[in-house]
Amino acid sequence: MKLGAVIITMGNRPAELRALLDSVAKQDGDRIEVVVVGNGAPVPDVPAGVRTVELPENLGIPGGRNVGIEAFGPSGADVDALLFLDDDGLLPLSDTAELCRQAFESDPELGIISFRIADPDTGVTQRRHVPRLRASDPMRSSRVTTFLGGANAVRSKVIAEVGPLPSQFFYAHEETDLAWRALDAGWMIDYRADMVLNHPTTAPSRHAVYHRMVARNRVWLARRNLPAPLVPVYLGVWLLLTLLRKPSGPALKAWFGGFREGWSTPCGTRRPMRWRTVWRLTRLGRPPVI
Repeated sequence: MKLGAVIITMGNRPAELRALLDSVAKQDGDRIEVVVVGNGAPVPDVPAGVRTVELPENLGIPGGRNVGIEAFGPSGADVDALLFLDDDGLLPLSDTAELCRQAFESDPELGIISFRIADPDTGVTQRRHVPRLRASDPMRSSRVTTFLGGANAVRSKVIAEVGPLPSQFFYAHEETDLAWRALDAGWMIDYRADMVLNHPTTAPSRHAVYHRMVARNRVWLARRNLPAPLVPVYLGVWLLLTLLRKPSGPALKAWFGGFREGWSTPCGTRRPMRWRTVWRLTRLGRPPVI
């Protein structure tokens, strides 16, 4: 099974990028083809054999990754699956690629694999990095309903069938949008605790733009993908959860600004999932109302 890897960079972490590329090169099995996308920035020096694409402007995370996908042919058709890795991450184990190949080959319904993200110093996996509601045990692998954007593997057939990441999202919830479309098409998603990406612990909520985009994109996510009766339920639940978390005044102001923007701006093509997909998500432990 042929693997490719897409890494996007702003060019500001050359040492971390080089370490990641070295860890990809050390993977067991056949060589992984790698494309590094400079997202509105020059790409730092990379090893021989690594392809680069430099974009004149920052297209956001999903837009940059979509460019990387197309570097492997239409919908990534030149490879069987693509790894998407954050440029400040690192694969600490050499068998991750082989585990991906084995997982995809043994399960024809498996479309996406979400890796476990661990802090390189402490080994701790943050709760938010376990893509399920029951996240207390990050060492338990399971079927899930979404995946982590910077530490995953996706079959190219999934992208060819359901389309790429939603580039207009720019940042936040683009993975869930793709996940819901993949699940609606009959694919499955696994969280694998034994496939690890080391990544420094961060708190994205420190940025005001985070709150705006999280709110805006959640509205877009619902408008694009949910059956009409579930849209107000899903967004009402998340409005309540946001208030219960008691964000700061500026954060809450940014969140409500994004929430309004999500309703007042185009969200892209609406393709509501089937009710049997709603039931499937519910059986997997996360009904699409939370």
